[in-house]
Amino acid sequence: MTATAVLTARALLLDMDGTLVNSDAVVERIWRRWADRHGLDGDEVMKVVHGRQGYASMALLLPGRPMAQNHAENARMLAEETADMEGVVAIPGAGSFLAALRAGSVPHALVTSADVALSTARMGAAGLALPDVRVTAESVGASKPDPEGFLKGAAELGVDPADCVVFEDSGAGIQAGRAAGMRVVGVGSRAGFHGPDVVVRDLTEVRVETVDGGVRLHVG
Repeated sequence: MTATAVLTARALLLDMDGTLVNSDAVVERIWRRWADRHGLDGDEVMKVVHGRQGYASMALLLPGRPMAQNHAENARMLAEETADMEGVVAIPGAGSFLAALRAGSVPHALVTSADVALSTARMGAAGLALPDVRVTAESVGASKPDPEGFLKGAAELGVDPADCVVFEDSGAGIQAGRAAGMRVVGVGSRAGFHGPDVVVRDLTEVRVETVDGGVRLHVG
């Protein structure tokens, strides 16, 4: 971006991995081990897994395998991920960004493909406070790119989807935000390939201004 974009919203819906928390190191470790176990190319696997719940990634990568197996293996992998916090750090600017939302009483929710245990562990490892409203893997019946999680987040905040802005890094997440009828701020190097409304390198490029009835975001 060469200029600052301004977006006005009543609520923000925030992805976690790649958006607030850099967990790429552990995601790479866990999923490349999984790829090796199943005789799959690790690079190809990594193109699929960001943003989705594990069982949904497995369904794409191992078509025809019973979904019950995917769910069972996903549960084991979530436990592995929750036990591995090495290299998990905050995305630059995430702490200040969340603090500004809290200080301004801006309605916001975490909408993540992680479960409660993993999201709590990763946010803690990154030194970030969890938003009061959280939509996790246990809260939805469908993984991103299905819009269910973002729609549920908007409903819990009592805000119309059209008045929400999503912060996302992955193709699946950006697609989910779009499908929910929301505007999307893409965060990081992956985001720009998937058509968000605006893209930032990290959250240091977002300034929060509270206004009557919502928030004004200066992005870029």
